[in-house]
Order: sequence, then C-alpha cells, then structure tokens
Amino acid sequence: MSSSPIEFKNPVLKWVEYRLPVFSFIDSSVGGSYPAPRNLNYWWNFGSLAGIILAVMVATGIVLAMHYTAHVDYAFDSVERIMRDVNYGWLIRYIHMNGGSMFFICVYIHMFRGMYYGSYKEPRELLWIIGVFILLAMMATAFLGYVLPWGQMSFWGATVITSMFSAIPYVGDALVTLLWGGFSVDNPTLNRFYSLHYLLPFVLFGLVFVHLWALHVHRSNNPLGVEAREPEDFIPFHPYYTIKDLFGMGVLLIFFLGFVFYAPNFFGEPDNYIEANPMVTPAHIVPEWYFLPFYAILRAFTADFFMYWPVAWLMSAKLAGVLAMFAATLILVLLPWLDTSKVRSNKFRPINKQFFWIFVADCLLLGYIGAKPAEGNFIIIGQIATFYYFFHLVVLVPLIGILERPKPIPESISTAVIKSAE
Repeated sequence: MSSSPIEFKNPVLKWVEYRLPVFSFIDSSVGGSYPAPRNLNYWWNFGSLAGIILAVMVATGIVLAMHYTAHVDYAFDSVERIMRDVNYGWLIRYIHMNGGSMFFICVYIHMFRGMYYGSYKEPRELLWIIGVFILLAMMATAFLGYVLPWGQMSFWGATVITSMFSAIPYVGDALVTLLWGGFSVDNPTLNRFYSLHYLLPFVLFGLVFVHLWALHVHRSNNPLGVEAREPEDFIPFHPYYTIKDLFGMGVLLIFFLGFVFYAPNFFGEPDNYIEANPMVTPAHIVPEWYFLPFYAILRAFTADFFMYWPVAWLMSAKLAGVLAMFAATLILVLLPWLDTSKVRSNKFRPINKQFFWIFVADCLLLGYIGAKPAEGNFIIIGQIATFYYFFHLVVLVPLIGILERPKPIPESISTAVIKSAE
C-alpha cells in the first residue's frame, strides 16, 4: 500500500506518468495504494453511488439543454418535442427526471448512515459540514430544474416557494422581484432558473471534490467508530471496495432503470403535464417528494402553533416557517457539537440507537404530512412532528450524550473483526 509512482512498460503511459502523474494520483486516491478500514459494510456504498448518479445527471442534462428552449411560449412544447421527436429523447429525459430522485435517495441514506455511525464526530466535522452544503446545493438545483418543464406544478411551485422570501423584513419584496426578474413568475424567471440550473451542478462537483479531499485526510469512519491505526486495520481500497461499489452500482441500476422503463412518472405530478396557466391554480400544490419534510415544517408554523408563540412579537408566522424550513437543514451543521457523547457508533449506544430510529420515523412522517393538504388533523400532526424534529436535535442528542452509558468499545478494528470471525 505504498504511494510510490507506478512503473509502466508502455512507453506512452510512462511518458504521461512522468509529466503528469495522474495514474499514481488515482491509485493513491481510490486504488491499491489507498488504505481503507477493513470492516466497511454496504451502507458505505451510497457516497460513491451518489457521485455516479451526479455524473449521469450532468451528462443527460447537457444533452437536454441542447434541445430545450428557455422561453415561456416554447418551454413546455420543447420538452414535449424532446419526448416525441428527439432520438431517444424520452429515455434521456426519464433518466434525468428519475435520476434526481435516485440522487436524493442515495444522499439521504448516506447522511442517515453518517448520523447512525457518528461520522460527523472529530476529526471529520468539516467533512460533515461540506456534506450539508452539498445537500443545500442539491436542493437549490432540483428546485430550479423542477420549474423548467413549465407545467402547472412547475409554475405554481415556483410562485409559492419564491413568494416565501417576501416574508423577510425590509428586503423581502426586493429579493422576490430580483428572483422573478419582474413582478410575477414569467419569462425572466424561467431564464434565470435555467441559467442557474445549468451552473449549479458544476458547483456541486466542486463541493464534492472538496468533500472527497476532506475524506482522504482522515479516511472513512467505520461501523465500529474506532479509528483505524494499526496496519491490520486496513485493506487496499482496490480491489476490495471497488468490487463492492460495482456490485452496489448494479443493484442501484436495476432499481433506477426499473423506474425509468416501467414507472417513469412515479415520482412526478400529473398536473405537470398540463402547460403552465397563471389563471388556473391547481387544487393542491406540492413540491417534489424529497422536499416534502421541509414543506411540512414550513406549513407547521401557524398563529396557534406553540413553537411560534415565543417569537410572535418579533415576526410573522410565515417568516417563522421560512426560517424553520432553512434551519431544519442548517442545524445539521452543528451536529458534531450538539452530540456530546465520546462514542461514535450507535452499535455501542443502545439508548441513542432507539431515538435515532424514532427520528428517522419522524422525518418519514413529515414527508407524508408534506404531501397532504394543510387542513384538519394533518396540521396538528405536522406541528407535533416539527416540534420533535428540533427537540431531538437540540435537546435529546446533547442530553443522551451526557446521560447514556455506552457499551465497551473494541481496542481496534482488527481485534473486533478477528473476534467475530472466531
């Protein structure tokens, strides 16, 4: 597992390697010279799977951009033309459409895995924080892209979400006007969103590069949460984990292409196949599924919500909802410091493990409520789930870390692996 330059017999490869040691760099990053903890399981596949999906999204997005027309009079028709007249346009669009959902599935699993195994703890705090910013950039990119087909849900989703910024005191109206490029969602809005949707994936690539850079400084965490230090704790990344990643990619492609070919509109809304009409409001405006938990948090803040009462004198319920929606993601930046336990992995934290799964269930409940109309019991359930979301992160996580008595931790990875094999 040395990091010495690779020796090539081929004169061309040898010539390139001497002037630009790209092969040595790849080998030291993801090859046989890169040491990885020997006990990583399949939950560690989802980071690389998310990277593969990102590359697929950028490739298909570039092709779609060649045929898309960013104008309110032609956008909807240009998407229909891609589906009907462009060679394999239907396939490229369905891959891009469903690829967004696959990307969020991989990233959400990747983040929950990080929370379960304590991958955000010292010395990987910055790695985790960069990951949160990747999530924010993903959300922005996905929202902008959802507007581009210019269907009913695209138009009204853009109208509702951008109008939220008007709740910001003093600058809110000016900010909405800047986003719209005028006084309503119209052609300037579509052009802005198209331009930013094309740009942000390259920003995402930059964030992912920095994320990987931070990962390679202290290497991956592992299911035991014990730092790998002894030579016996490591195995080469290639071929052991490249094979594992290839297997994971095969499983993901079966799942992904199953939706592409057999249920391409499963994650979509039927109203988005109706051209945008500012004069007709859909009965129920909902964002894409991956935004639903945050949408539920936004809608939870009403005048009679007890979490709103302490700040009622300071801001409107609308502004409180907007701030809570953004805080739901940004609070994750503080997780390395909110968690006061010295133990990383939930394998040795029985109490925290139970509350972790309650938190996961709460996030799923928020997603369910976000898809329902804001009426009756759905509002009350959404408010309770919103309260628990913040209560868990701000109160329970620090408190459990102080009061919990973890199980004994193995001395090293190799000790635990050998003991389990006996």
